[in-house]
Amino acid sequence: MGFKRLFSKTYQRFSKWTFEGPELPEKSIVIGAYHTSNWDGWLMLMAMWDRGVPFKFLVKDSLTKGVVAPVIRAVGGIGVNRKHPNGMVAGIVERLAQVDRFSLVIAPEGTRKKKDYWKSGFYHIARGADLPVTLGFIDSKRMVYGWGESITLTGDVRADMDKIRAFYEPTAGLRPDQGTYPRLRIEEESPQG
Repeated sequence: MGFKRLFSKTYQRFSKWTFEGPELPEKSIVIGAYHTSNWDGWLMLMAMWDRGVPFKFLVKDSLTKGVVAPVIRAVGGIGVNRKHPNGMVAGIVERLAQVDRFSLVIAPEGTRKKKDYWKSGFYHIARGADLPVTLGFIDSKRMVYGWGESITLTGDVRADMDKIRAFYEPTAGLRPDQGTYPRLRIEEESPQG
């Protein structure tokens, strides 16, 4: 057992939180909701280390600069410039095509504060790379974290998001009042949405 897995198992043994989840697909986009605290990222890190899955996660680019940058990059952080995300989806899709086993963790809320919409990057990446979306969660009602089912997106944005909404409906983040309802702006713009 490697250091990361041992650390994760030790943490989980003494934590008041419980991890649950099936094996992940060989490749997937793991979305994490509700993202209302920095602890969400910590718990997802523990889950990934527990399962020994190679992964990366998207963070705002300011976290990949300065004092904490080496730590963020060492545990899998990829900086994203939110003001200029051009080419990000294509670059990630290309990177995912070059590996056999990999998970990309994305918090589609994009922030720990309540907003009107989720960011749609996870949707475009999953469709572009033809990968399933695994529904990761933090549920403060049950003190459980992990992931549930993996779904294949159809391109019918509203139908896909209805499945995602149904999954997250009974859960609550660490700060439930800060969670953003699972809705994409493209649902309103898309003819199928």
